[in-house]
Amino acid sequence: MALNKFSFLLVVLFLLAAGQAQSVEIRCQNAEYAKKTIEFFTYSDPVSGKTETAFTLQFDASGKAVANTDVKETKYVFSDFGVFRGMLFLEAGKNIELKLPPFKEKSFADEKNPYFSPVPFWFITENKNVLTDKVSEFDQFFNYLTDKYFNQLYIRQSKAAFDSIKTELDKKVPDTAAKTLIWYKNLKLKLIEADIFRMRPEAYSSELNAVTSEYWLHPAFMELFNKTFDRQLSFSAQAIRGSEVKKAVETRNLPAVKSFVENKYKVSGKMAELVLLKLLHDAYYSDEFSKAAIKELVRNPLFVQNSNSIIKTATKNILDKFGFMATGSKAPVVCLNDLDGQKKCTNKGQSKFKYIVFADVETRVCQEQLKYLSRIDELFNKHLEIYVILRNTGQESIHHFFNEQKVPAEKLVDTDNEFIDLYKIRSFPQCFLLNEKHEVVFEHVKTPLDGFEQQFGEWLRNELFMRQRNQSK
Repeated sequence: MALNKFSFLLVVLFLLAAGQAQSVEIRCQNAEYAKKTIEFFTYSDPVSGKTETAFTLQFDASGKAVANTDVKETKYVFSDFGVFRGMLFLEAGKNIELKLPPFKEKSFADEKNPYFSPVPFWFITENKNVLTDKVSEFDQFFNYLTDKYFNQLYIRQSKAAFDSIKTELDKKVPDTAAKTLIWYKNLKLKLIEADIFRMRPEAYSSELNAVTSEYWLHPAFMELFNKTFDRQLSFSAQAIRGSEVKKAVETRNLPAVKSFVENKYKVSGKMAELVLLKLLHDAYYSDEFSKAAIKELVRNPLFVQNSNSIIKTATKNILDKFGFMATGSKAPVVCLNDLDGQKKCTNKGQSKFKYIVFADVETRVCQEQLKYLSRIDELFNKHLEIYVILRNTGQESIHHFFNEQKVPAEKLVDTDNEFIDLYKIRSFPQCFLLNEKHEVVFEHVKTPLDGFEQQFGEWLRNELFMRQRNQSK
């Protein structure tokens, strides 16, 4: 009897330990990375694309780095450094020693290209047999097979070739393998199957019901999920009987929209709620639906108070995303040093509108746009302050340009890309118009050469007229 009690206690202790986060140590050494910093991120949900810091590797003068992070269940993390995106799975209780590739900085063209995409790879570890190594080995074999049978797969759409690849991959990753690796294999196979045979989302979407939330933040699921449901509510609204979908959204009839999703895609439970959230997120940016209606649907307790933590997090992230830089919202205050090293903030005055221009003076298009600010200032200086937030391309190039061009603006240098990242700048130039209270006036503001003069001029006349009329009442 005592032995049975002892065995029961051991089982309880094991289960409690399994449910708790465990510290994982990540270490590496490579002299090429001396004094560099590599930050690793993880996705917080599969819909909004928001990331959060997982851990940071800070290399010393010899190129050695050590970091620790807590891991409760297998976690996918990644880091963009130089031209690479390094990917890694962390497993609870399993320390990792990484092998780093030769460091390769972005070229000048890469730095200026807004569509630059880093080269993805799975890290190799000194451990040699952890999950990341197995996924890396699988991907290499997967890529070899799809390259070998490329013509049969993508040109001839040969089912025999696909079945042959599936058989080979099933041998590589049998049913006895780790569950994460099995799901990685199955989802990658479904992704290329859908591509090869031009499958409609509803032809295979029901298979996602089996994917539990512990895999929702893993790359194979996120890739398949986003490809499957990308803009699907908008496509449905444009199809025959699409008016029914639009009516359900416009009338804020969430049960009707949810029923449509469940019936069309044969999804249920938490997967149906995740799919519905994805469809509403994409629909917000489609101009097919009322933005106010979409916001109200996403604010529904079904999402906001969802028992699934990932869906609940996704809801918060999406609502934050909808509200960011929306008309009437408060814009983040930019505080940076100007060209003389003096700290300046965009909220210093409250008597004028603020035209904020994010720019890179090493690009010709930005140079021409910045030159035209003289005309903007000439027309509107009575009512408008101009701020130029500069990408840090080096003091010499910045000072050289502004010494030649007397641009009438506060010129602030974003040394660490802090506000470029905060304002989600993807390409240069990008502009914002704020009122005296630092609130967003337009969601889409034109650049100096592409129509800001007309956009602001017309709006300003109406705004001043309305203010004068309101004062006279």
